[in-house]
Amino acid sequence: MNESDALLVTALRAVETVDAERQIWSEEDRAWASKAAAEVVGEGASAAVFVARRARLAIERLRSRDAGFVRLVDGLRWRPWVAALSMLLAFVAGVAVDRIGAGQQINLLAPPVFGLLVWNLAVYALMLGGLLWHRRRGSHPGPLRRQLGRCITGWRRSSRPRAMRMPAAVATRLLGDWSQIAGPLQQVRLARILHFSAALFAAGIVVGLYLRGFAFEYRAAWQSTFLGAEAAHRILSIMLAPGAWLTGSALPDVAGLAAIRSGALPASENAAPWLHLMAATMVVVVIAPRTLLGLIGAVVERRRSASVISRFDDPYYQRLLHGYQAGQVHLTVIPYSYHPVPAAMAGLQRLVARVFGGKATMSCTEVVRYGDEESLPRAARPDGSGPAMALFSLAATPEREAQGAFVAALRAAANRAPLLVLVDEAPWHARFEADTRRLDERRSAWREELADAGVAPVFVDLAQADLAAAQDEIERRLEGSV
Repeated sequence: MNESDALLVTALRAVETVDAERQIWSEEDRAWASKAAAEVVGEGASAAVFVARRARLAIERLRSRDAGFVRLVDGLRWRPWVAALSMLLAFVAGVAVDRIGAGQQINLLAPPVFGLLVWNLAVYALMLGGLLWHRRRGSHPGPLRRQLGRCITGWRRSSRPRAMRMPAAVATRLLGDWSQIAGPLQQVRLARILHFSAALFAAGIVVGLYLRGFAFEYRAAWQSTFLGAEAAHRILSIMLAPGAWLTGSALPDVAGLAAIRSGALPASENAAPWLHLMAATMVVVVIAPRTLLGLIGAVVERRRSASVISRFDDPYYQRLLHGYQAGQVHLTVIPYSYHPVPAAMAGLQRLVARVFGGKATMSCTEVVRYGDEESLPRAARPDGSGPAMALFSLAATPEREAQGAFVAALRAAANRAPLLVLVDEAPWHARFEADTRRLDERRSAWREELADAGVAPVFVDLAQADLAAAQDEIERRLEGSV
């Protein structure tokens, strides 16, 4: 899935997983988006195509309801002109560097190109060290890129439209998810911009040197408090060696270098040969390597931008795809020694619709009686067409030989289908007064008794269900079973 579609999918996912009130994007809207996308892409489309089309349709509908949120999404889009402007400014800054010496005299030991050479060599050393470190510890962006990333993220957070009707948690979720999903792409993109900008900055310096060389005569000299001619010759031989290799020119010997020392006679010489050496050195050390690194980064960026989201095994995507690829989801509910009242069943139906989509269906088997847990009646077995849910009452005292054995038998009968365990708190609240301590103790007892069966129960009052919290819990359970 490409970058543009991945952003829309991430935005819609933030809306559908965080917006608990369903005031702006209702269950009917979610079902419409899935149905409309399925009609547009037809049968047999890939998961990426279906999910991306659904997100595009949904965002267009949201544009008329919450323009502020859609502007936030649009603000997260990558704009190629940012990179082009950064590179242009780097080149202009390089051309504008004109202080290569006092007046029209170049001090060979202190031109700005040497500082740039040292900086780039340090960057290469850090990159090599980082590459070796990442092979051991995993890939992470460097401190400069992390700081730039924090600045960009901070700016985007502060620029959240005030007119946005969505809850603030939706924007927070979107920014956090997108930073994580697009992080590898943004990292290589930032590296590409930095490499090309460094190459263009160095090219700007070279162009500036030659442009001013046509209008002015630069004279080469050198001076130092601590270095003699021999030491200065050694330093220049090392620093300008790449340029000498590229041009085939040779530096003057020690005596020749001593003759142009500032204060001696003739005290300088025409700087053209030295400028050629400096320019060639810049090409070898900065311009060519940085350009190559930038091109490599561009290739990697292109590949990553075309596949920002490639896996759809998350429960959120699985719910969407199940309805598209295999029809509507069917949940089998198996109560154990518990006859839920109509209000509880209605709450369970609403919860199923939130978790599995508006097209999901639910069937409730006959109640498994106490003592029949080890040999499940045929009518109480899940049919394998979808997830199965064991339904208990919190008012019952959990027993490993009863409820625990029932869950173990149900897991075996369900084969590889996901199994959920739901404990209805409605009978408990109807029988006992509100007592947080006793409620926590009973929940802990249920967790302990079902731990041997390898499941974690979800607690919810189906008569007055906190659907958002229960949905989060069930999705975490399903994610662990994928």
